[in-house]
Amino acid sequence: MPSIRLLSPRLANQIAAGEVVERPASVVKELVENALDAGADRVDVEVEQGGVKLIRVRDDGSGIAESDLPLALSRHATSKIVSLDDLESVVSLGFRGEALASISSVSRLALTSRTEGQEAASRVEVEGRDMDATISPAAHPVGTTVEVRDLFFNTPARRKFLRAEKTEFNHVEECIRRQALSRFDAGFTLRHNQRVVQNLQPAGSTLDRERRIGALCGQKFIDNAVVIDAEATGLRLWGWVALPTFSRSQADLQYFFVNGRVIRDRLVAHAVRQAYRDVLYNNRHPAFVLYLEVDPATVDVNVHPTKHEVRFRDGRLVHDFIFRTLHKALADVRPDDHFRGAVAQSFGREAEGHKEYPAAGSVAQHQPWGRQPATPVADNRAPGSGFVGQAAPQQEWRASDQMAFYQSLGGGGVSARQEHAALDGLAPASPAALDHQANANGHEEPPLGYAIAQLHGIYILAQGSAGMVVVDMHAAHERITYERMKRALAEQDLKSQPLLVPLSLAVSQKEAALAETHADELQQLGLQIERIGPETLAIRQVPALLRGADTEQLVRDVLSDLIEHGQSDRVEAVTHELLGTMACHGSVRANRQLTIPEMNSLLRDMEATERSGQCNHGRPTWTLVTLAELDKLFLRGR
Repeated sequence: MPSIRLLSPRLANQIAAGEVVERPASVVKELVENALDAGADRVDVEVEQGGVKLIRVRDDGSGIAESDLPLALSRHATSKIVSLDDLESVVSLGFRGEALASISSVSRLALTSRTEGQEAASRVEVEGRDMDATISPAAHPVGTTVEVRDLFFNTPARRKFLRAEKTEFNHVEECIRRQALSRFDAGFTLRHNQRVVQNLQPAGSTLDRERRIGALCGQKFIDNAVVIDAEATGLRLWGWVALPTFSRSQADLQYFFVNGRVIRDRLVAHAVRQAYRDVLYNNRHPAFVLYLEVDPATVDVNVHPTKHEVRFRDGRLVHDFIFRTLHKALADVRPDDHFRGAVAQSFGREAEGHKEYPAAGSVAQHQPWGRQPATPVADNRAPGSGFVGQAAPQQEWRASDQMAFYQSLGGGGVSARQEHAALDGLAPASPAALDHQANANGHEEPPLGYAIAQLHGIYILAQGSAGMVVVDMHAAHERITYERMKRALAEQDLKSQPLLVPLSLAVSQKEAALAETHADELQQLGLQIERIGPETLAIRQVPALLRGADTEQLVRDVLSDLIEHGQSDRVEAVTHELLGTMACHGSVRANRQLTIPEMNSLLRDMEATERSGQCNHGRPTWTLVTLAELDKLFLRGR
């Protein structure tokens, strides 16, 4: 073994740079975070050749005093923390004091800065093998500019791992997108090869914030997003979550911030995925921009060199809070919320770029923005006409129709007497007449409108003031039945069933100890598990609903969840999957002929049911074709 020796300052910094500087985007992230920590209201970023040739970050923050410039490029030198107490309650984005030193060791770096009290600015550059700092006077307003040229020029092995210019710039652009989403109070400019790519002004109001999110995440996201804001036990979660119908093929539109810091955390990802569990289609991913505010002392941000990960003091509390908040927000989504997104996409924003949504439940909420309510009698839009094989007139629905509808599911349909009772005394009425009558009586038009026909025994066609609604009657009734069964199960609690012969299960010592420690929690899930050996468990009771399930695999999955997340929803997930199957088989099937009152009864139940926009498998239950889209199909108004 060679003798022990001290590393040179440059080599030590280059080793540190291997953790901090992965690509040009890593440099941009560190420099922009420094600018925001300095109180900048404006951050301008300019890159050339994807950031390999040049990265220039300019801000109007507090600046760095001339006497501090040499220290700014030294390792473990920072103004953001002083003692261990500061490290245990970090409120700044950066705090390690390694970024500038690491960056300067693998590039040609120059820093120009001026504080409010200085008459002139100063410029510092690092040269030579020992990284000696050279200071010279310069012209610069209050603030700081950092120029990084020829990244990895002296470490060719690292440069080989860089991708094409377009790929590297995409990473830089994503970095700016995250920073712009984290700080609405600051403006950002991004230039690439002298071309302006982003120019974002500070966003102080809710309207400006939505505009920024629309510019960075796409207008379709903000049109299909639900705004949430919840507080509990010292935690606050606010932001935007997309409707389940606006899902993605990959997790590329998921932004989560903790005290303004963008993070990627498995605990958070699990909580969000659990909240979306039975409303997303196969292998689809939700979209969200969420902000969690917690006491800085309860979160450790010093667990990863790039500061992308955090550790919560009470992870289970945070997990449950995120899950409950999102679960409730998604459960509260009704057709009104879907209408807002669909109408916004169809008609676009008004001249000012936005119009406030009317109050929930108002008739105006279902009108296309900037357009008068449709009058079916005018413009040759005869209600109920044009549907082959549909001769039944529109009838007003009543609560008795709903009862008759559900009573008929197990038999061959509504009896003649029931149907006569439901329709007796009601004169034929068009949707327009019903709408007029509803308004005259002080009632509002239902969000899903009124049924006018059944198509191929599968779909219900309904008409509302916003346009035409098409409903998959089986999928819709499946969700209604599923939610009712879940409520019934929750009210009766989960019952356990003893096994005639206890099932012996071989596990690791860690899993056996975990099962012994969490015996009471497992009992609440309907599982009675006893440790009978160092690596052996005995399963004595299982949930009654799951007596036909693979018990051994279920227990292993539950123990795996306890190891990974400290809790498990596996039993609930499997139970709900079983209920979903039962609901699917117990729902109205295709080719079942429904009367107009039965169709309207189903529509009203959809409006009152949680998560009615998707069936148990995540498929959409209904869609809206707006009048604007219909006019476009037939070239009307041109």
